[in-house]
Amino acid sequence: MIVGDFEILDERQRLFVRSARLDKLWTGCRWAEGPAWFPAGRYLVWSDIPNDRMLRFDECDGSVSVFRAPAGNSNGNTVDAQGRLVSCEHGNRRVTRTEHDGRITVIADRYQGKRLNSPNDVVVKSDGSIWFTDPTYGSDTDYEGNKGEIEQAACRVYRVDPQSAAVEAMVDDMVRPNGLAFSPDERVLYVSDTGRSHVKDGPRHMRRFDVGDDGKLKDRGVFAECTVGVFDGFRIDTEGRIWSSAHDGVHVLDPNDAALLGKVRVPEFVANVCFGGPKRNYLFICGTTSLYGVRLPVNGAKTF
Repeated sequence: MIVGDFEILDERQRLFVRSARLDKLWTGCRWAEGPAWFPAGRYLVWSDIPNDRMLRFDECDGSVSVFRAPAGNSNGNTVDAQGRLVSCEHGNRRVTRTEHDGRITVIADRYQGKRLNSPNDVVVKSDGSIWFTDPTYGSDTDYEGNKGEIEQAACRVYRVDPQSAAVEAMVDDMVRPNGLAFSPDERVLYVSDTGRSHVKDGPRHMRRFDVGDDGKLKDRGVFAECTVGVFDGFRIDTEGRIWSSAHDGVHVLDPNDAALLGKVRVPEFVANVCFGGPKRNYLFICGTTSLYGVRLPVNGAKTF
């Protein structure tokens, strides 16, 4: 059932307010990505990768300004428990943290002495560990980064230890690992694989991993296949439902059986999303050229 900007596939779950509408907040990007919400300042930071800049949306007055340029062709961003920006920089092949005084700290740029491929998306766990994906998109061409030699033998998911700062490979059998997020209780890690961009009939799915008490992962296999395009970035609500990017909008997946519950219909390919606003019930959506948003009757889980 299509109601306004929403496609309702399971009426038992109240995911949308039928009178709500998709807001087009700003346009002018080449490839919008990596939205991150800062509750203390009531603003959103996101990446415009090919234009090598980060943009800032002010919720109070709706204005948009340049947050940082150049930005190392930043892609995915998140906010840690101390309110600091953590970013994946395609062009610089690194994960960084922006300190409160503006200094930039390098979190990871190498694994076993070799340069990373091009970190893509990142989340911070409640124990302070930083998890990120490392496909090759920012090193394949000069469009989203800097074309260069790939030194790693695989595209992996990594964990950075909060005490030792050691970089550990957690998953190494994906074609192009992309978006990632933990369930609200952090017992499950979801990771999307957008390998179809490089391999004919390659993966366009999301995998699920159980997270053990020791922090190790147990592979539960493919969780969901994307029905339109690929799953890129995504976030989780307080009930564990996955709100994922797709080529026709935002797909909402049930955490139990991966059933497609509904969609937010967006007129551009969607790359990533995040929950924001004072109640974390406003979903910011990065479309290809634009920043969108929609108010929902659900609340986003914390991302750290």
